[in-house]
Amino acid sequence: MEIVICRTYEALSQAAARVVADLVNRKPNAVLGFATGSSPLGLYKELLRLHKEKGLDFSAVTTFNLDEYVGLPGDHPQSYRHFMNENLFNHIHVPMQNTHVPSGTSANHAAFCESYEKRIRECGGIDLQILGIGSDGHIAFNEPGSSLGSRTRMVTLTEQTMDDNARFFKKKSDVPRHAISMGVGTILEARRLLMVVNGKNKAAALAAAVEGPITSMITASALQLHPDAIVFADEDAAAGLKMRDYYDWIQKQARIKP
Repeated sequence: MEIVICRTYEALSQAAARVVADLVNRKPNAVLGFATGSSPLGLYKELLRLHKEKGLDFSAVTTFNLDEYVGLPGDHPQSYRHFMNENLFNHIHVPMQNTHVPSGTSANHAAFCESYEKRIRECGGIDLQILGIGSDGHIAFNEPGSSLGSRTRMVTLTEQTMDDNARFFKKKSDVPRHAISMGVGTILEARRLLMVVNGKNKAAALAAAVEGPITSMITASALQLHPDAIVFADEDAAAGLKMRDYYDWIQKQARIKP
């Protein structure tokens, strides 16, 4: 796992966006996995800039999102489909039929989850999956205790997650208690993983994920099992890393031409 520590959230977002842009330029029909939440917003803002100013072309890209709240239709202002449309899809000329966000209103959630996995396979798998991390160390909605081999499924959210997400709703009681989420096993099948982490409130979770034991209680720790995972963190999020000096040393050496 590569750990890249940036001075600011803006620098983190720009560095992460370059990874995405490099892939799209190299493989115009790339399959991208997207995440919602506040952490990747800066990355998406930078992708919009690269699209408008540098001509970054998303017209042949296919996308899959990690999760969606159960019970919220796609036009609900707090649905993840609405989030992605407003913050990215509506502005980069990606064909809407190429964008996939789990349905929170399916009549048969189990059947939908199987079809979502099948569609990912039909598209050749995900080339690059973007991730955030919850304050308790979860990725997507794979709450503590989720199997590290789990697949896309309906999950029950913890009170901690509901508390964390309550700020997006008028009141906590409006936060859905269930979601459709890619499983940890599904996520690990992506060819490359990119996690963005910012803020002091994520420092403990990041340290546990990258330096602690691999455990279902910190589902982000499963990234340690992946052969090609990169983490971009700002200074606040990196505050709890015990091997900070080593990560800085690695980055310094990478800038020195052999």
